[in-house]
Amino acid sequence: MTLVEIMIVVIIMSLIATAVGMAVIPMIVRARIEQASTDAATIRGVAEMWLIENGTCPSMSELVDEGVLRDGTRTLDPWDSPWSLECERTSVHVTSAGPDRELGTEDDIPVEEG
Repeated sequence: MTLVEIMIVVIIMSLIATAVGMAVIPMIVRARIEQASTDAATIRGVAEMWLIENGTCPSMSELVDEGVLRDGTRTLDPWDSPWSLECERTSVHVTSAGPDRELGTEDDIPVEEG
């Protein structure tokens, strides 16, 4: 084997790895967005029950400390940012800051009503 042959193999392997990476990264982003929506819906349901029972808007620490959230429920969104919980009368809004980790931007992930 010559050095040129080895370099060609390395280049081909690099191209294949790049193509796989380009295909996988968007799938990871979509999976995190779906996970954030699912987690937010779970937290919203629990927070609404808390609001009905206690009459106050809960914080994540209250939900965890009182054992209302099941063990293993993520208390941070998939980007390791805190959830935003806001209450209006009997409705709870749970929002993830999204990939940019800043609330109030267009990539925020709110839970859908229903």
